[in-house]
Amino acid sequence: MKHLCILFPALLASCLNLSAAGHPNIILMMADDLGWGDTGYNGNPIIKTPHLDEMAGNGLKFNRFYSAAPVCSPTRGSCLTGRHPFRYGIYFANTGHMKTEELTLPELLRKHGYATGHFGKWHLGTLTKTEKDANRGGPKNVKHFSPPQNNGFDVCFSTESKTPTYDPMIKPHKASGKGWDYLKDKGKAEPYGTYYWNERGEIVRDNLEGDDSRIIMDRAIPFIEKAASSNQPFFTVIWFHTPHLPVVAGPEHVKAYQKYPEYERNYYGCITAMDEQVGRLRAKLKELGVEKDTLVWFASDNGPEGAKGKAPGSAAHLRGRKRDLYEGGVRVPGILQWPAMVKEGRSTDYPAVTSDYLPTILDLIDAKRLDSRPIDGISLLPLIQGKSTERPSPIGFQSRKQVALTDNRFKLHSANEGKTWQLYDLIKDEAESRDIAGDHPDVVKEMTEIFQSWKDSCARSDQGKDY
Repeated sequence: MKHLCILFPALLASCLNLSAAGHPNIILMMADDLGWGDTGYNGNPIIKTPHLDEMAGNGLKFNRFYSAAPVCSPTRGSCLTGRHPFRYGIYFANTGHMKTEELTLPELLRKHGYATGHFGKWHLGTLTKTEKDANRGGPKNVKHFSPPQNNGFDVCFSTESKTPTYDPMIKPHKASGKGWDYLKDKGKAEPYGTYYWNERGEIVRDNLEGDDSRIIMDRAIPFIEKAASSNQPFFTVIWFHTPHLPVVAGPEHVKAYQKYPEYERNYYGCITAMDEQVGRLRAKLKELGVEKDTLVWFASDNGPEGAKGKAPGSAAHLRGRKRDLYEGGVRVPGILQWPAMVKEGRSTDYPAVTSDYLPTILDLIDAKRLDSRPIDGISLLPLIQGKSTERPSPIGFQSRKQVALTDNRFKLHSANEGKTWQLYDLIKDEAESRDIAGDHPDVVKEMTEIFQSWKDSCARSDQGKDY
């Protein structure tokens, strides 16, 4: 059980005394509720994702890439902190907020000359203290005010939470929660109830019609162009709303899916529209001459919404969906494009997680440690460089009463906070169809002990003892 021996990853790296010169650019893209089986390169026979397929073919494709949680807010926090969300109180969607004591990637990278920008969904706190906005924004939840600009981002074009994926500020007078065909007559619309906000805390009111992924990219690309023209390294977070409900697709993107019912054609169409913007971004990086030295990550924040067979999102052969700690809830599409290091297409079965972003990025700029607070991610640089094939420490999960721990082979899972345990061999049984806990009591015992120590560490962090 050598692969289980390391309880905690390396401690948090931080600020280094290097100049910004030579630092790679970094882009973190994330879809919202995109299932493992919702892309062409993962075998979806319906949804057209040519740009993601090309990115996967030319980059590093992760066959086991995990969101830190089976819902959105906790996963997003892990991307920026390298820490499990139970360490800082974002236990579920619309719960808690990013605390000022947390050290985020944009805060750390800004100290080394990076321009930092956030574009799209935030969901790590409210964006206004005065206006009623989205799920929690406004006077009733002032304690949860924690916008991107308070967490290290120079430029923002952000929403608190979800929006429709087309014409994001409006909905039909009688709208379903799942989605609708795009409105030809905007007079039949009413406000959706959310806003886009900039880094000055102002509502953005221009260029908000049409595909939401395009609207987001319309703000991200000028930010990238400005940084590139100044030879300034940039850290860009692009968090699409697609394909979170309500799903809506415009006429040009729903065209290929007209034979499907309303829910399905809008779901498929909005993913193809998002894929188009991924291609637009990649083309712009090439045009600017920064493609080689830019890391572009793509992932999803959790598995697909809805019950299997009743919703169009796909977890493929994996068990579970959004809100589950089975594989279908947390194993998501994951791709890294970095031509300077990944010179040809590769795929890996190495387990990786969104918490790995921070230690990987700080490792590649040769960062030094700041303090001893625990983080849960590890640097993926040895994997990217082709020097490692196995993860040195397991990945822990907590979500409400569900808990899990996974390593290079086994998955320990409990739906009742560890009162009873299931064990799966993910190499032989990715679908988690056979519980083998009774066959491997030694594995269960060792993994249970590791999980409990990790859980206790998260609880200490949640009590503020890291600060």
